[in-house]
Amino acid sequence: MAFSGQSTASEVIAGIDLSGKTALVTGASAGLGVETVKALAGAGARVVMLARDPEKLATAREGILAELPTAQLDTGLLDLADLASVRAGAAELLARFPQIHLLINNAGVMACAQGATANGFELQFGTNHLGHFLFTCLLAPALLAAAPARVVMLSSAGHKFSSVDLADPNYTLRPYDKWQAYGQSKTANALFAVALNQRLADRGVTANAVHPGMIVTELGRHLDDNDIQMLMVRTEGRKSDFKSIPQGAATSVWAATSPELEGRGGLYLEDCQIGVPEQPGNLDSGYSDYLLDEELAQQLWLLSEELLDEQISL
Repeated sequence: MAFSGQSTASEVIAGIDLSGKTALVTGASAGLGVETVKALAGAGARVVMLARDPEKLATAREGILAELPTAQLDTGLLDLADLASVRAGAAELLARFPQIHLLINNAGVMACAQGATANGFELQFGTNHLGHFLFTCLLAPALLAAAPARVVMLSSAGHKFSSVDLADPNYTLRPYDKWQAYGQSKTANALFAVALNQRLADRGVTANAVHPGMIVTELGRHLDDNDIQMLMVRTEGRKSDFKSIPQGAATSVWAATSPELEGRGGLYLEDCQIGVPEQPGNLDSGYSDYLLDEELAQQLWLLSEELLDEQISL
């Protein structure tokens, strides 16, 4: 069945049985994360909800259980802007869940004022990319043990704001621009999926990047009226009009569960379809040429290891 940008998470997962599968979702205390958890749990998966705020996490879990009383829901604390939290969270999860079949890296920050993570990295690059990079690599043993397994990286059409500046990812040499920094982090998410897929696909773990679409969620909490106006102008007349939360979560759920994507990785997915490159003269649709660049993906991997001061062996 062909799905589209109007498809919902419940529609794309209809008829799929995830009984016996374990799924992890970061950023699971609100918005797309909650909707993704609901879809996966409704299909029978045991879902581990991860977020940094314990109260919001508990409230989200209770809300899902009110709708799905038989859902198998676990929780865990994870602050992607603090590498100590990432390491501790990953260690705890590995101890609790020796097999992880689905990892949906959904958490993120968008267009925030200039700031730094606990480890001194630019906030958007450090949270959206480096936090998820380390977290996913640490969980690789459980993903491999569960093969076939899938990793879903939430990227964005916002990747068009910027490629990755390998010489200055943390804005120490250039003026900070919040949308450029956001674009850089979303490009990094997709490039990480490419590099991870190259390392693990032959052992049964595939990774893809997803553009969920334009959705009003807590991700936009840092936006002001000028930002909203800018986004409205950029999306005027395009197919990427604002989606509902169930529609926004659909591509992530499709990436995690669709039989069509079994064994396929290193892709950019949008509107529950495999994305296509942007065409000359029409840069508003499709993905930018640097997004899935294999050489750039490997360079980013090496840079990430350097920034973390850790060589990752997978």
